[in-house]
Amino acid sequence: MALISNLCIFVLVAHFATTVVCHERPHQAALFVFGDSIFDPGNNNYINTIASFQANYFPYGESFFKYPTGRNSNGRLIPDFIAEYANLPFILPYFEIGKKHLVHGVNFASGGSGCLAETARGFVIDLQTQLKYFQNVGKLLQKKVGETESKQILSNAVYIFSTVSNDMFAPLFANSSFPYSDTEYLQMIMGNLTSVLKGIYKEGGRKFVMFDLAPLGCLPLMRALNLQIGVTNGSCMEKATNLAKMFNSALPTMFKKLEKQLPGFKYTIFNFFKVIADSIHNPTKYGLKISETACCGTGSFRGILSCGGKRQVKEYELCKNVKDYLFFDSVHPSEQAYLKYTELLWNGTLDVVAPYNLKSFFELST
Repeated sequence: MALISNLCIFVLVAHFATTVVCHERPHQAALFVFGDSIFDPGNNNYINTIASFQANYFPYGESFFKYPTGRNSNGRLIPDFIAEYANLPFILPYFEIGKKHLVHGVNFASGGSGCLAETARGFVIDLQTQLKYFQNVGKLLQKKVGETESKQILSNAVYIFSTVSNDMFAPLFANSSFPYSDTEYLQMIMGNLTSVLKGIYKEGGRKFVMFDLAPLGCLPLMRALNLQIGVTNGSCMEKATNLAKMFNSALPTMFKKLEKQLPGFKYTIFNFFKVIADSIHNPTKYGLKISETACCGTGSFRGILSCGGKRQVKEYELCKNVKDYLFFDSVHPSEQAYLKYTELLWNGTLDVVAPYNLKSFFELST
């Protein structure tokens, strides 16, 4: 059920409807967003970092906002489209909330971040820090609307996560031998993720949405890297995709365990792996044409992450028709792809989002 904080009373006088009392419109369940550059709406604009972890320069944002907001795409991201579906305003980056609409939710995501504090340490906001920022918001919310309503908002809200991709890049890009086995590393990640989910639950959160990992080896960046190490057929990097599969297969077990441990805990998993893999193999099904090469970047598959010319490599090419492309830059999908994925997340069947689609999750009472 959508949360209704105040009723509006309407009186019909003659042929006109006159609003007599209307404090606040009934508001939909809030949306709190955590994770990495798939969801970051511009938080990294406000931290002491480098251009490699930012997207606040042209041509990012060109298709929808007409200026770079810090989103790693040509336009809107999945949380923006969810907000539209859920009748919410765009969910603000944590560093832009000021005294604005906390009641609708906040976006804490940080491009380049992972579940582990070690991932891009010093350049990003890791997941544990995002949890701390959420705890700050809980206190602000209580001051703004009082304890009873803030509890109601937090328990009715939806908490959505896209994380761990960047943790999985660490073993692939390690300069020396990586100190952990795959199993040990996965245990560290799952332990950290569990602790963040429990932290949000402790603050009142009950409804959790998790994106599993995309087939990481098939990103234009990884195809280009594969070429550099001598795999000449332009194929996906198997090692990267296998790491993603390892995490994805551990997710349902972790969530079922939490569901047993924590009364009222609900979750749903979006099969991001499946929809990205399907888009690569059947782009026309998603209204796209080009699925292996990025719109913006340089080198083979435009797989060098140089879009905008502010990172280490300055040269970049920009495609003529971004609407044809699955990937906007070497790593991140285009607005067009994100719109299609949000449709599946919102209204999709159990093979892509389970056990709940997002529409039913927003309506679910806690």
